[in-house]
Amino acid sequence: SITGETVELLEPYLDMEDYNLETAKKVCGNVAGLCSWTQAMAYFYGINKEVLPLKANLALQEGRLATAQMELNSAQIQLDEKQMELDEVQAMYDAAMKEKQALLDDAEACRRKMNNATALIEGLGGEKLRWTASSKNFQNQIIDLVGNVLLATGFLSYSGPFNQEYRNLLLQLWKKEMDNKKIPYSNNLNLTAMLVDNATVGEWNLQGLPNDDLSIQNGIIVTKASRYPLLIDPQGQGKIWIKNKEKNNGLQVNS
Repeated sequence: SITGETVELLEPYLDMEDYNLETAKKVCGNVAGLCSWTQAMAYFYGINKEVLPLKANLALQEGRLATAQMELNSAQIQLDEKQMELDEVQAMYDAAMKEKQALLDDAEACRRKMNNATALIEGLGGEKLRWTASSKNFQNQIIDLVGNVLLATGFLSYSGPFNQEYRNLLLQLWKKEMDNKKIPYSNNLNLTAMLVDNATVGEWNLQGLPNDDLSIQNGIIVTKASRYPLLIDPQGQGKIWIKNKEKNNGLQVNS
């Protein structure tokens, strides 16, 4: 029932700065909602004036849609009939292709097994020499194990107080004595590589241990020897390394 004339009469009021819900609540809270309602109705009239032609057009288009839907249903029935025929032919085609693919897969599997068998036979022939050499090397390691362990334990037990030169001298003296006693050991024995791996050495370096051979040997003695370490550490490198290494283990330090 709202008309354009009614909306025109309302416009002077709607344009007023104090014609809003907040101001109306301050003046008279009981009827403040009427202010918001009149604004909403005027806005609704403008929207509805655009919607009514759209509704009329919608009814027209719905009629056209119904006619088109009937034609679509008729075409769909014909399509379904043709689709059934196509499905039957497609099923026959799929069965034939499946059988063909199964034959191809079997042939490929046989070819792959034959290639693998050939490669295995050829590879085993080449590995014979390497396995023979490895077996001989393992036998030598077993024979030399006693002497190697003896050198390692001697290094851990007695080399701690000495410098690099004297440690090397001790090893030479021990090897000479072992030769006299006919105790076998590896001629190319590397005690550092025997007692610690590269990953651990890299971690020690990150924790502050210098990368020279003497420092790495000191790290081995600290971590591998059964007795507690006593460090003569004028530069403080060992103290820094141990603090970083044992920080996560609750190390307590008396300064």
